[in-house]
Amino acid sequence: MSDNKVYHVLFLCTGNSARSIMAEKLMQHWGRGKFMAYSAGSFPTGKVNPYAIETLQAHGLSTEGLRSKSWDEFSGADAPHIDFIFTVCDNAAGEICPVWPGHPMTAHWGVEDPAAIGGSDEDKRAAFRQASLYLENRIKLFAALPLDKLDRMATQQEIQRIGTL
Repeated sequence: MSDNKVYHVLFLCTGNSARSIMAEKLMQHWGRGKFMAYSAGSFPTGKVNPYAIETLQAHGLSTEGLRSKSWDEFSGADAPHIDFIFTVCDNAAGEICPVWPGHPMTAHWGVEDPAAIGGSDEDKRAAFRQASLYLENRIKLFAALPLDKLDRMATQQEIQRIGTL
């Protein structure tokens, strides 16, 4: 793998309204210059969860242009070449995915759905902060991998290991 290559990363979740959206923006931040990040869902909700927006803004990240997208946008001939795909919800991990051009490396980085948490607004905010922390830690580990020095098998093992942390 080339030292100057910009790797394209797609985060998948069923609704593409919370976890995958946060992962997209966190990857764009922590992987700046090395990674281009996207997110999508198998059954997108069509809107970004307001707590996800609030959480990203609390990180100082721009939320401009965020939208809930279908994974179909990333499986066609016009789609960007994707190098890595990470599922961040258990439902998406168990679904039959499209055939991705270029055979990207994949791993499951499951994170509990903060949008499923009931209770007070503060309980919901805490769930979103926790989910973003898990994602941020994994993304930092991934962004620090010496991808230009690892072969495909070693890279696959590392991205799967990160998902278990």
